[in-house]
Formats: sequence, structure tokens, C-alpha cells
Amino acid sequence: QVQLVESGGGLVRPGESLRLSCAASRIAFAVLRLGWYRQAPGKQRELVAVVDPRGNIDYSDSVKGRFTVSKDDPKNTMTLQMNSLEPGDTAVYFCNARRIWEEEGLGYWGQGTQVTVSS
Repeated sequence: QVQLVESGGGLVRPGESLRLSCAASRIAFAVLRLGWYRQAPGKQRELVAVVDPRGNIDYSDSVKGRFTVSKDDPKNTMTLQMNSLEPGDTAVYFCNARRIWEEEGLGYWGQGTQVTVSS
């Protein structure tokens, strides 16, 4: 059974950093399109960043310059380094892995990890 497991969430103050991790089993990150998404209370899920099998990364404008995605294909792990966090970054963060021909929103999802940015 395919599993994606996120970790690393928590409560931080504005301006601080967090590093989220996504670990997968029974799938190969090297051939999949990977993504970080987030969903704030009362809002729709939104894309944070997506990385294709070649390692090309696209970030949403709201996190560009503050967040960095990396992946380790042999280990089937992906990380999201979040710096200069803002209250608006508060959300449940999910990792996603989908085949390159699948539409956004499909594929495999983790259970999510809560990130709260508050003073």
C-alpha cells in the first residue's frame, strides 16, 4: 500500500522557520510529479510548490523566495524548507505524488501536518 507521511509541522512565531518532510513508501519519486499543498481553515487547498521528475520546481507567488523544496529520489523523500514564516502561512500542509499524466489533485496524498504561525 502506497503511503505518504508528512512530518515537521508545529507552532512558530512570525519570521521563524520550519522544515517539513514527506516520506513515501511503495512508490518511486523519481518518476512522479511531486507537490506541496496547504489548506487554511475555511479556504480551499492551494498549491505551494510542484517539482517534476527532472527536478524543475515551480513555487506559488505567495511563497517564492521564502520556501524551498528539495527531494531525494533514492530515499523517496521530499522536504519543504519554510523561512520567514508569516501568519498567512498557517495551514495544514500536504504532500502529493502523482503520475505525470494525472491531473492536479489526483495521485497519492499524505495525511497532512499542521503549521501554525502566531505571535
